[in-house]
Amino acid sequence: MTRKHSSSGLYLVLISVHGLVRGQNHELGRDADTGGQIKYVVELAHALAQHPQVERVDVLTRQIIDPKVDEDYAQAEERIAEKARIVRLPCGPRRYLRKEVLWPYLNQFIDNAIVHIRRVGRTPDVIHSHYADAGFVGARLAQLLGVPLIHTGHSLGRIKRRRLREAGQTDENIERHYNLTRRIEAEEITLGNASLVITSTSQEVEEQYQQYENYHPKRMRVIPPGVDLTRFHAAPRGRYHPPIEQALHRFLHDPDKPMILALSRADPRKNIQTLLIAYAENAALREAANLVIIAGNRNDIAMMDKGTREVLQEILFLIDRYDLYGQVAFPKHHAADDVPDLYRLAAKHHGVFVNPALTEPFGLTLIEAAASGLPIVATHDGGPTDILRHCKNGVLIDPLNSVEIGDALLAAVSNQRRWRQWSTNGLHGAKEHYSWDGHVRKYIREVERIQTLRQGRKQLRVAKSRLPSVDRLLVSDIDNTLLGDAEGLQLLINKLRNLPKRVGFAVATGRRLDSAVKILKEWDVPTPDIFITAVGSEIHYGNGMVEDLSYGQHINYRWKPDAMRAVLDNVPGLSLQPKSEQRSFKLSYYVDPKKAPPMREIYRLLRQQDLHAKLIFSHETFLDFLPVRASKGLAIRYLAMRWNIPTEHLLVAGDSGNDEEMLNGNTLGVVVGNYSPELEHLRGVPRVYFASAQYAWGILEGIDHYDFFGKIALPAEQV
Repeated sequence: MTRKHSSSGLYLVLISVHGLVRGQNHELGRDADTGGQIKYVVELAHALAQHPQVERVDVLTRQIIDPKVDEDYAQAEERIAEKARIVRLPCGPRRYLRKEVLWPYLNQFIDNAIVHIRRVGRTPDVIHSHYADAGFVGARLAQLLGVPLIHTGHSLGRIKRRRLREAGQTDENIERHYNLTRRIEAEEITLGNASLVITSTSQEVEEQYQQYENYHPKRMRVIPPGVDLTRFHAAPRGRYHPPIEQALHRFLHDPDKPMILALSRADPRKNIQTLLIAYAENAALREAANLVIIAGNRNDIAMMDKGTREVLQEILFLIDRYDLYGQVAFPKHHAADDVPDLYRLAAKHHGVFVNPALTEPFGLTLIEAAASGLPIVATHDGGPTDILRHCKNGVLIDPLNSVEIGDALLAAVSNQRRWRQWSTNGLHGAKEHYSWDGHVRKYIREVERIQTLRQGRKQLRVAKSRLPSVDRLLVSDIDNTLLGDAEGLQLLINKLRNLPKRVGFAVATGRRLDSAVKILKEWDVPTPDIFITAVGSEIHYGNGMVEDLSYGQHINYRWKPDAMRAVLDNVPGLSLQPKSEQRSFKLSYYVDPKKAPPMREIYRLLRQQDLHAKLIFSHETFLDFLPVRASKGLAIRYLAMRWNIPTEHLLVAGDSGNDEEMLNGNTLGVVVGNYSPELEHLRGVPRVYFASAQYAWGILEGIDHYDFFGKIALPAEQV
């Protein structure tokens, strides 16, 4: 049974699939997948949970059970605030994987996310995806649940591909290592589904997203992330000697010089090598300042992933080539709590923070530095442009021009009057423009705007799914069961329109989806929560008509329709129905009973060719061939498992042979009074009720028989 939750406040689901995600002691810089995005998502969740309009925040990420990483990442749940938690879901192999190889497993993440939401017992008000892989997941969940999608890209595949090409990599190598074609397509789908795209800078909107086919700037908002001002602030007056200082002193001949601080992952895009060259080839800069490089944590470089290993090795080679010993600090380890101290220590020494990245979508470290009173020198690409416009605490440089980088750094540490002004400006600018409180206020306003817009366009609005909160499901065939008697149908419709939230409504039919939607609209039947169509070979959800792709993957087992047709075309008495009746997982034929062989003979013909299908013969006229895992009966059981609804809480109404499988078993079956003779043999089965009334009247009779809207009365033999 689902747990009960009040719905007075917002329920927000944030999705960040890859990397190592936990509430404390972020391992930022450990690898290319564990960077600023992790910190952004966790701090956003924490900040949202403090807002009075928010009731619950769940961060969904991948569960990792791997001796090579901390056991924290194996915990199913971690509370990070009173109203916020990290929820870790199985997704593919248990071991830690880089994001580029996660794509084949994301449908499992979607399925497990549905299970989690079902356990919560409440449909989210908003799903917010972070990065392309989460966008793929989020778009699908938003479609299935009928809720708005918010997306934050963090970095974009089209931009990355362009940069890699500029760096000389071939398309073949790029695709092999980064899987960018799939990533970019996922980004396009995400942008097409998102009600809102949150960016950190205007440059993202105007230049980066503009390269996408689904570029819709009216749905984009610039809301810069915040910085935790309780952690990042100016150093106290007087002596300041944090623990990390000793780790730096062991590298430096003159540790009292101004400190040029670089802090990032060991990733080629971070361009640390060019920074080293800029420092090494500027003699005046080497004389004036030390260079401190914090590039994640490492034990044995040889054991790290290839990209990280190559960057770290090149840093060591450059230090040795230019003989920078005593001038460059390159510690192996630092803790998350050391990062604020590093900024403050650099500011105490009148140093500067440098970000020479080739591309920087935002630059959270720049705001952290500003909030600590440390001026910045940063790439002219992306986020730093907006940050410097707000904070006025440094200069922009061309990340590919090592001479320009060196000159800018030297000027920054040499002009003390300007340094003090930049330091003061940064402190004020970070507080005014980059607080989490301010970010969340804008965020909630946008959520309210989206909800108002959806409510104001009822004719276009996709209904929010009730499935996470239902504990029973009424399933009815359409033709000759639900439809056929206008008076009885109207009474049933009145009940459907006033169903309790715990009762869901589905139809199961041999019709195509478009045909089912059309006929229900003609009879003014409320849109079902679920459509099971094409004799159980397709499942779609609600007003959005979103297909359950996982079901398609599930039933594709041993399905060879082309080979099957080649056999069936030679069977006498069978003629193919029109093309409109053929589906990806259904072959449909007309049957001439006088000429067609018995069903067992058709089965034999197929099996001799190692072909496998389920035959559904109905109304003595129609013969459907389905995958062995598909049927109305299997479809409703799949749904029961997917949405955690007990099969004895499924009331199933039908009238013909293609309904038999869903009428049998633990379900509560109702055979309406106008049934076909092929169902007569079910009479006497304890959980199959033969109504005396016909069409919708028979469904109503069955609802009363089982007290389906009440406590549900099971037949005595089965209690």
